[in-house]
Amino acid sequence: MNHHQFLSLIEILGTFSFAVSGAFFAMEKRLDPFGVLILSFVTAIGGGTIRDMLLGEFPVAWMQNETLILLIFFSAVGTMFFGSWLRKINTTLFLFDAMGLGLFTIMGIEKALVHDLSMEVCIALGTVTGCFGGVIRDVLLNNVPLVFRKEIYAMASIAGGILYFLLRESPIDNDVAKIICILLIILVRILAVRFKWSLPAFYLKKNLRVRNDG
Repeated sequence: MNHHQFLSLIEILGTFSFAVSGAFFAMEKRLDPFGVLILSFVTAIGGGTIRDMLLGEFPVAWMQNETLILLIFFSAVGTMFFGSWLRKINTTLFLFDAMGLGLFTIMGIEKALVHDLSMEVCIALGTVTGCFGGVIRDVLLNNVPLVFRKEIYAMASIAGGILYFLLRESPIDNDVAKIICILLIILVRILAVRFKWSLPAFYLKKNLRVRNDG
């Protein structure tokens, strides 16, 4: 399998993972079939669309790839038909979302590298690609986006991106490095949820009162 084929495989797997994840979230909110399709598409293409717009790549990637559009459609439809069975596996939704995060983060980094951008910008675009489909999904569902809560999410993307650039300087095959980083991102997400890892949060105390001098 050559480099281009490997990236295509990552894109297909990531699109499928996020399409299923988006459909599950929509079904949990009891949306109708059209709403499930829309949320599935938004989750699968949202991050990549923002990335391509930032890079000035038009039309954006999914508009030039009928395979991805069909994949999202059939993933959403399949989830609607088999979702009640899949939901019996408590970790299904979480795992699909974690896989999508890992796969799309690397996809975003690779797209940025084509433009000869710096490591920091590449990691940022990888994080955007991995996270912002979920951000748009959560906003449409009237939820606080997961990436903006204290739970480890975007930091998993960033950690995977940093490791990827470190491995690029090693003798490890580039495709193997991608797989390692994808697995790291998934592992960080799993461990963060399992052990309740989180970033420090700074909240105003509920009993804080605004002084009225009048």
